[in-house]
Amino acid sequence: MGLDVGKQTHHGHGLTPAGKTVFDKQLPNSEPKLRAVFDKLTTKFGTVLVVVDQPASIGALPLTVARDAGCQVAYLPGLAMRRIADLYPGEAKTDAKDAAVIADAARTMPHTLRTLDLTDEVTAELTMLVGFDQDLAGEANRTSNRIRGLLTQFHPSLERVLGPRLDHPAVTWLLERYGSPQALRTAGRRKLVEIIRPRAPRMAERLADDIFTALDEQTVTVPGTGTLDVIVPSLAKSLAAVHEQRRVLETRIEALLEAHPLSQVLTSMPGIGVRTAAVLLATVGDGTSFPTAAHLASYAGLAPATRQSGTSIHGEHAPRGGNRQLKRAMFLSAFAALHDPASRTYYDRCRARGKTHTQALLRLARHRISVLFAMLRDGTFYEPRSPRLA
Repeated sequence: MGLDVGKQTHHGHGLTPAGKTVFDKQLPNSEPKLRAVFDKLTTKFGTVLVVVDQPASIGALPLTVARDAGCQVAYLPGLAMRRIADLYPGEAKTDAKDAAVIADAARTMPHTLRTLDLTDEVTAELTMLVGFDQDLAGEANRTSNRIRGLLTQFHPSLERVLGPRLDHPAVTWLLERYGSPQALRTAGRRKLVEIIRPRAPRMAERLADDIFTALDEQTVTVPGTGTLDVIVPSLAKSLAAVHEQRRVLETRIEALLEAHPLSQVLTSMPGIGVRTAAVLLATVGDGTSFPTAAHLASYAGLAPATRQSGTSIHGEHAPRGGNRQLKRAMFLSAFAALHDPASRTYYDRCRARGKTHTQALLRLARHRISVLFAMLRDGTFYEPRSPRLA
């Protein structure tokens, strides 16, 4: 049964192992209707495999009902689904055609499917919280870039002092009260130190000195600078609120992680903190759905692919596909692990072979995938090893 999921209705297409169509209808997105169809098909045909191209959000209810009705469930990644759809005649894209493509792909190309294990309550909550945290991170990044853009436009020297520190609560607190160069100068050095000190005692005087040094570097006033008194405090307040939400979320995520049996296994690996561990649990789970580390690396988009045409070989490149969330988490954790001797040695070895910084980090992330897979498979903590020189 291939399901092209939708908000109000799903389109289902059922095929027998021989390829005979036995179902091709729209299904309302409600439990009674879905259960009735799954029960009927199970009674008539026995084992039913329900495959979707979107397992989260609008696809969550039909998958949950299918499991409860005794059906097997699987997931056909969207990119794979679109590539497979190109093999079928016609340019039309309809729900009925997509459902038929999903069903036929499950019947003829089962290797393209991903298994969907029954998630426990902890993993389900982590998935939701991680998604919300990533939305907040994007919002914080956009707001921070907006503030930095305004400061760069009107006072570049001040941006060089405050821009890199916008993640610090003392700086957002300061900009909520004094958003323009003139407001900062009028407040005076002593007042700035008083405002900064409760939130950053050790850097209060140094930051105030840096601010006034930057203010003295620019003697002209760019037209429109006065609008900063209105815009910047509002943006700084929004940024501070987002940062506070992320801190609260991190506390909740950390509490959930402590209740998961694999949390300590994951965080024992250098470069994996609370947020990264939560992403790994939400995307990989216990790793049992991946037969080998190579399968996991392929799912993460970290398995290098060779591009060759005739005698021309262009080397190996990271594929464009894969789970972006998992790929980003592994990339950032590789960067954070450069303080680890073994990881640093592997990275330096890649750089010595002519790889760029990004290429070396991607190779390190791929190497760490193998280590992570073994840790999940055996349930063992990370064991540091003495790095071997090339």
